[in-house]
Amino acid sequence: MTIDTVHAGAAGTWQLGDRTVNRIGLGAMRLTANADGGPSDRDRAVAVLRRAVELGVNHIDTAAFYFSPLRSANELINRALSPYPDELVIVTKVGPGKDPSGGWLPMARPEQLRGQVEENLRQLGRDHLDVVNLRVYGPEPLGEHFGALAELVDAGLIRHLGVSAVRPHQVAEARAIAPVVCVQNSYGLGYRRSNDELIRDCAAHGTAFVPFFSIVTSGREAGATGEEHPEVLAVAREHGVTPAQVRLAWTLSRGPNVLAIPGTGDPAHLEQNVAAGALRLSPAALARLDVV
Repeated sequence: MTIDTVHAGAAGTWQLGDRTVNRIGLGAMRLTANADGGPSDRDRAVAVLRRAVELGVNHIDTAAFYFSPLRSANELINRALSPYPDELVIVTKVGPGKDPSGGWLPMARPEQLRGQVEENLRQLGRDHLDVVNLRVYGPEPLGEHFGALAELVDAGLIRHLGVSAVRPHQVAEARAIAPVVCVQNSYGLGYRRSNDELIRDCAAHGTAFVPFFSIVTSGREAGATGEEHPEVLAVAREHGVTPAQVRLAWTLSRGPNVLAIPGTGDPAHLEQNVAAGALRLSPAALARLDVV
């Protein structure tokens, strides 16, 4: 089959709190640098963002620590899309940080999170953030940090909260403090399938599960590496699509609460990613992909 629809709405919608988003969104990390690590072309990155909105993308994932030499994802978003459409939901993350040279800093202390939130507000040119995810590392309790963010919801700086890179017990801990509208974990076809149970738990609670690295899997920030699995290639050929589109369609098939945020700085890849939202894999194809 070929994909005739190139619109983010083809994948359906989900609620992030009181905001409705199309299930195909855009991750902003890859807007800031080329594959060789050099700074991206500013005009091209701006064009990708504007084209994404034209294609119905109304969920953009970003962070203040998404930057490379000369480029900041938040400031690219601001330049491209401000004044923001009413339906656009921008989701950002706090917790970690980077120094000016790009080196990772230790996890912020709870009292430092307000400064990180305010930096996102400044870069994006907004007076509140739609959704803020607390990004954590390791299995330690997150209550103090999540509680600090809940106070910023009460202060009007944040609308909704989520968590990122978490274990199931940390999701439960966060829910006991404040509503959790999304859980962001690395997950994809043949990658981190230990999250399958967490996806079901999120669905039972009306929570979005938002996988990152769903296309590149273990390649992470380096992008897709190595050879593609033969079964993915076979399904792609049979459907007349790319392997990345098969991976995105598989991701969306995991449940109506699963959102996709593939990142790209390439206009052609953007359109392919959005088009994958209209791809429906048959039960037989999905069963074949279970071996990946």
